Amino acid sequence: MDQMTLLAIACAIGIMCIGMLFLGSDNSKATKRVGAVSGNRDQNMSFLKRLKSQEDGSSNRRKQIEESLNSIEARQKQKKKSAKSLSSKLMQANWSIQPQAFMLFSLVLAVVVGAIPFVIGASPILAIGLGIGLGMGLPRWILNMAITRRQKKFVGAFADAMDIIVRGVKTGLPLNDCLKIIAHESPEPLRTEFKLVIEGEQLGVPIEVCLERMYERISVSEVNFFATVLSIQKTTGGNLGESLSNLSSVLRGRKLLREKIKALSAEAKMSAMIIGALPIIVMLMVTIIQPSYMEELYTTPTGHRNLAIGAGLMVVGTLSMRKMINFKI
Repeated sequence: MDQMTLLAIACAIGIMCIGMLFLGSDNSKATKRVGAVSGNRDQNMSFLKRLKSQEDGSSNRRKQIEESLNSIEARQKQKKKSAKSLSSKLMQANWSIQPQAFMLFSLVLAVVVGAIPFVIGASPILAIGLGIGLGMGLPRWILNMAITRRQKKFVGAFADAMDIIVRGVKTGLPLNDCLKIIAHESPEPLRTEFKLVIEGEQLGVPIEVCLERMYERISVSEVNFFATVLSIQKTTGGNLGESLSNLSSVLRGRKLLREKIKALSAEAKMSAMIIGALPIIVMLMVTIIQPSYMEELYTTPTGHRNLAIGAGLMVVGTLSMRKMINFKI
């Protein structure tokens, strides 16, 4: 071979070697890049799997809470229906009398109250109205007053009882020991109600059932809130101390709002009392000062009919005013 041919072959071999070097480096870079991308993809897939598992866990927890709330709401509706019965009201007032005895006493009182005006010569319509109004209405009014007074005493001390449980749980005491402290240190009727809860737990009754029975005896929203918090905490877990601390804050806020409403509506209540009592007071004063002026109202059928109509209108007006100024939270 001549010298030019050898030089051309050498140049060709050199170009081929340089091209192979460049191609090899590009392939290695591409391989590294592919590996990096695949590694990032694996990391992203693992992150998405963890995120999906967390979302599944949170959705399961949310479903558990929703199921618990739905079941609690269904039980509460049933309890509200049963709380309106006479036996439940007697239990809420802490009266030991049976419903049959209470109804018999109301019937006897209605007969006695209706018989007195009839004996002295009053109209039968007036006698029946007084018998039904006073005989049947007065015992139930006294019963409702006793229930309201007992519920106010319970609600006034219930927020302090929640604070006792919060402090006890934060210091490491079990819930049962906190309930025992409330049962020994709290005023009535809180003491008796929590004693019944502790006795029920000692007999093996679940605390949810004990609180449901407490709600039957004390039909207030505060007991309902407490039972709901414990039921959700037992089902889904969580910090019991923090939950009861929030409940205590809510109860104190409700109490403050209730007192504020009472102060703001005091003027309207006094006006309603004066408006409702003024016709009766004027009628009695005129009867004492000038009996002959009111004689036809008491002795004639027309006067009796007018008295009945006036009494009915007074009752309707009083109930309407009471409905407008009576705020419940």
